Amino acid sequence: MDILQIVILGIIASILYIVLKDLNASMAFFLIVITGIIIILAVINQISIIFQLIESLGTKANVEGMYMETILKIIGIAYIAELGASLTKDAGLGSVAAKIELAGKIFILLLAVPIITAVIEAILSFLPTA
Repeated sequence: MDILQIVILGIIASILYIVLKDLNASMAFFLIVITGIIIILAVINQISIIFQLIESLGTKANVEGMYMETILKIIGIAYIAELGASLTKDAGLGSVAAKIELAGKIFILLLAVPIITAVIEAILSFLPTA
């Protein structure tokens, strides 16, 4: 499925949502959830290609595997948190969406601590000792 098909699917789902939301709000929300799942499934293959490319670049740059795995996890958390927050916002639950976004940021920060530590240690190793 290419981007044009995904955009057309999104536009059709949006129009159907607008029509259905007054008639049957739960069905309209279900339509949006199913549309989101279809779009995610359509781009999963491209996501795996991107992950393979990032891993290949990490290998070529001689970056430790743990760091590349952590970076991929951070990217995954960001996308998953955004998807969850968007779905809850669509359901009219803005406060829950904000909590999902906060949780995503905290998990990203938690995963980034070892990378930040390694960068600081690398910088300190270049500084002359007093």
